[in-house]
Amino acid sequence: MKPDLKSMTRKELEKLKANVEKALVKLAEKDKKAALAAAEKAAAAHGFSLAEITADAPVRKTRKAKTGPKTASAPKYKNPANADQTWTGKGRQPDWFKKAIAGGTSPDAMEI
Repeated sequence: MKPDLKSMTRKELEKLKANVEKALVKLAEKDKKAALAAAEKAAAAHGFSLAEITADAPVRKTRKAKTGPKTASAPKYKNPANADQTWTGKGRQPDWFKKAIAGGTSPDAMEI
């Protein structure tokens, strides 16, 4: 029998909601127990206990999210023609670096 939700009072609806939530929790526990029993049965079929299998299971580590702003790397190279232009050595090479390399300057000569 379906309850007539439109004719129910607020208190009756809240009570119904609480009962549904309790029933869902109990059902989740029941499903969890059934899954555990099935896992134990599957492990036993292969000659192991579930504890033996889960003891050797690798633990997944979660990465901690980085917080705060990124820190800038220190410059590694400077433009011989203009000392204000620098490059960290990471990412795309700036045009001045490419031109200097093409012109015969070694990267070691531009290191700071």
